[in-house]
Amino acid sequence: MNTADRHLLRLGEIDWPADPAAIFGRSAPLVVEVGFGNGQFLEEMARLHPEWNLLGVEIAPASVTRAWRRLHASHLPHVKVMRGQASFVVRELCPPRGLHRLFVNFPDPWPKEKHEERRLLREPFLRLLSTRLAEGGALLLTSDHPEYFRFSVEQARATGLFRITEGEPPAEMLRTKYAQRWLGLRKSIFHAEFRKLAEDAGPHPPWVEVEDMQHIRLKGSLDGIGDFEKSLHRFEGGQVVLKNSYRGLDGKVLIFLCIVDEGDLRQEVLVEARPSASGIFVALMGFGAPVVTRGVKEAVRAAAGWLRQQGLELIEEAV
Repeated sequence: MNTADRHLLRLGEIDWPADPAAIFGRSAPLVVEVGFGNGQFLEEMARLHPEWNLLGVEIAPASVTRAWRRLHASHLPHVKVMRGQASFVVRELCPPRGLHRLFVNFPDPWPKEKHEERRLLREPFLRLLSTRLAEGGALLLTSDHPEYFRFSVEQARATGLFRITEGEPPAEMLRTKYAQRWLGLRKSIFHAEFRKLAEDAGPHPPWVEVEDMQHIRLKGSLDGIGDFEKSLHRFEGGQVVLKNSYRGLDGKVLIFLCIVDEGDLRQEVLVEARPSASGIFVALMGFGAPVVTRGVKEAVRAAAGWLRQQGLELIEEAV
């Protein structure tokens, strides 16, 4: 693995299939925190457990930035943060029986009934988790939302794969920003340990395969290209949203912002259309270090397809 910052993990910098020992530069028990907020709990765990490799995963970019700043100042080499979905991280970055602990502190309860499927701690995820937890490994849940807490316990119990123990949360969990806020409001805080007893029998293989990224070459001119409208490009296993287009500073290049959704992997990528003596080259830009999946290649196809709708002609497709 080659990373420019020891505390920030980018998908495109991982050698897939993922190997936590390579990511951290050492073999050690792997511990993941989901939804780390400002990184306070993650930092405290790193100080308390230098023997762990700690990975924090969060979907909010601002939280990733705040936690990175905290960890950058702490000089703790065995902790990293990344932006992503917890289900993706558990499936793709945690080897079978390779996860020591999973902490879920004050998760979004998605309280509306129509949003229930967005909750993390549902039976499908818990079945996947059982295959990634080491023998005796555990999920530790702390929540201020009684309905979601009961829902999570019931979902885990339905799998028959965990021993569930409810009780008081560890002291370090009550020192976080969210815990202090709820305690100040005199709200109850709920805690449970889901200790692995058995594994789900269903297949839960990782699916990420890095593909070669090349280009599409078109004939025509980018001058006078018509007004851009957001569009959707579907493919087997996901979809690409062409969200916006921008002119480069020189006015000659077109840059497309694409949202690539492939199940629990969501990436924002930039695709560039650049004139040259041999045509208009449409290719992925390296911004954000995406992992080149089929969906990312489809983003290049989607951008080229939009340009072809504007009158450009296909010369070569090498993606």
